[in-house]
Amino acid sequence: MTTKQSTRPLMQTGAQILIDSLITHGAQLAFGVPGESYLAVLDAIHEREEEFKFIICRQEGGVTNMADAYGKLTGQPGIAFVTRGPGATNASVGVHTAFQDSTPMILFIGQVGNDVVEREAFQEIDYRRMYGPMCKWVAQIDRADRVAEYISHAFHLATSGRPGPVVLALPEDMQLDMAPPSNAQHYQRVAANPGEFDMHKLRDLLGKAQRPLMMLGGGGWNKQACDDILSFARAFNLPVAASFRCQDLIDNRDPHYIGDVAVGLNPQLSDRLKAADLLLVVGARLGEWTTVNYTLFEIPRPAQKLVHVHAGAEELGRVYQGELLINSGMPEFAAAAKRLAPVKPSWDEWTAAARADLVAWQKPVTVPGRLNLSEVIAHLRDTLPADTIVTNGAGNYAIWVHRFYRYTGFRTQLAPTSGAMGYGVPSGVAAKITHPNRTVVSFSGDGCFLMHGQELATAAQYDVKVLFIVVNNGMYGTIRMHQERNYPGRVSGTQLKNPDFAALARAYGLHGEVVDDTADFASALSRALAAKTSALIELRVDPEAITPRTTLSAIRAEAKKAHKP
Repeated sequence: MTTKQSTRPLMQTGAQILIDSLITHGAQLAFGVPGESYLAVLDAIHEREEEFKFIICRQEGGVTNMADAYGKLTGQPGIAFVTRGPGATNASVGVHTAFQDSTPMILFIGQVGNDVVEREAFQEIDYRRMYGPMCKWVAQIDRADRVAEYISHAFHLATSGRPGPVVLALPEDMQLDMAPPSNAQHYQRVAANPGEFDMHKLRDLLGKAQRPLMMLGGGGWNKQACDDILSFARAFNLPVAASFRCQDLIDNRDPHYIGDVAVGLNPQLSDRLKAADLLLVVGARLGEWTTVNYTLFEIPRPAQKLVHVHAGAEELGRVYQGELLINSGMPEFAAAAKRLAPVKPSWDEWTAAARADLVAWQKPVTVPGRLNLSEVIAHLRDTLPADTIVTNGAGNYAIWVHRFYRYTGFRTQLAPTSGAMGYGVPSGVAAKITHPNRTVVSFSGDGCFLMHGQELATAAQYDVKVLFIVVNNGMYGTIRMHQERNYPGRVSGTQLKNPDFAALARAYGLHGEVVDDTADFASALSRALAAKTSALIELRVDPEAITPRTTLSAIRAEAKKAHKP
């Protein structure tokens, strides 16, 4: 069959070369909001629409959040298109998330023409200065004959070493300039491999340990790497924790998984981390959340012997000195670890006790109000298919999901380690577009939802079936919690007057219900999952149930006591 590509002319526009290059590198779709600054690109997409899809979104923050979710799910750069000025500034939130989460992404921004640049033309911004601190590379493609070169570099850079986002600006005149077609081939991911000496030393350290603990995190993983690292953990009977919002790097049902090192950290897991004599950190940066504001481990030399494995050499030794620092990609290290000959472990009781702590920690708790979120999550855990993708944004509601749900393996969890609100809805839509045959459940708080909830329109437009769950407590809960701790009783700027979220979903043509009692959730869930469209369940929870461990009143009382002169 003759394709449009086979009849291409000897010369192409910069926009045509761009889309051809994306297809060459394996891209199949892009998320975007259209703009007049890249009309030629949109037309080039129209020429190749059978091979490359453009997913129309409703706000540029939703665009980059969806691209981030796609990058996390596939390991390939999520492709995003936005217009200049306001479009680019809106898009920055998802780029920042991709940077902190080590997610491959390429953002294309329409730019003013070269004939008016540096005159503060309409919506003109210098993207090199704007995006420089939050991506791996930002550049402007001024010449059509260099489009293929820049895009090749973007794919290689976004996926190699520590993955991350790349930003490319597209001047309007360049998109229409003519140049020869590209002869580029598909990019190759480049990663460091652990040395033989490194692996021998790791095995020697394990052989001398009494209380080892492995922590998984970061980006750059794939399913094979997760399978290999689990085989390594089983062979050595290691207890395995996950860093903040990276719980799906190991099947949480496996007896070696012991919990997440994150917001709402299990005190027993905290004690166990401090008591460990060997800490093997694979992929995680050991950032603020994973170290409880850098208090879990001494700086710069932890009391525990630290083996730190990371894809970016610049991260190793950045905060913590280690007994052994290994610069390696995650698949490469996991494969090498799987091949290690096991030592006879002397820590069987240590691993079993750590798992028992988690099992006890995940039992539902008693909370104020008629709706118990811990029981709702436990019901979802026991009801949903094993390969369900669960997404969420940021807020205290997510603590309940992370504690009481059990992620079953690679990419059953999508959440921003950057802590950005508004991620839940767009990531849920992107997950369903990427994996149409899997169940997708998207969590948002009431404040979180209203930041990118308009992407319900995208779900409706593309007829994707996502279950959106909105946890409504009438406030910015996380900020209110900190407010009560630091300024008890002085509530300011955190109260919210919300719409009827279920009615809002129905306005988009979706199924919508409100649940305010635990006993009513199971039947509502059944109806939502049986709906022919996406569905939204609004959970109205008592504001007092701020975390699974305490209430707002208890936080306020404790803070007032501490503030007494």
